[in-house]
Amino acid sequence: MEDKQESVIHQLQQILPNAWSIESSSKWSINNPAKGQCGVTSLVVNDLLGGEVLRTRIEESWHYYNQIDGKVCDLTASQFSEPITYMNIPSSREEAFSDTNEEQYQYLKSKVDKLMNKQNGEI
Repeated sequence: MEDKQESVIHQLQQILPNAWSIESSSKWSINNPAKGQCGVTSLVVNDLLGGEVLRTRIEESWHYYNQIDGKVCDLTASQFSEPITYMNIPSSREEAFSDTNEEQYQYLKSKVDKLMNKQNGEI
């Protein structure tokens, strides 16, 4: 099971930069595609792999990420120029949704599904 999860995480690392856009976060920019994508991405990762949604404080904001099989999985860490000190505070889907909205979530979920299916040879 762990190998499948690692394979999905690797696949997400490849496709998320192409899935993120202004449609998935109003903070997105071409120079920093992961910016503002943490809440919405943590929800999509949770949909695909389960695990837990965690959060940590970065400056005045919450940063959301996942924990899968006891390991931190932060696919939006690249938005920050400094290393992250993870507090691993338990969070929830509801709290992660406070960082996004239904339209952004549905957009990213759909885009990730399409890109994963395309990469896996499905149409």
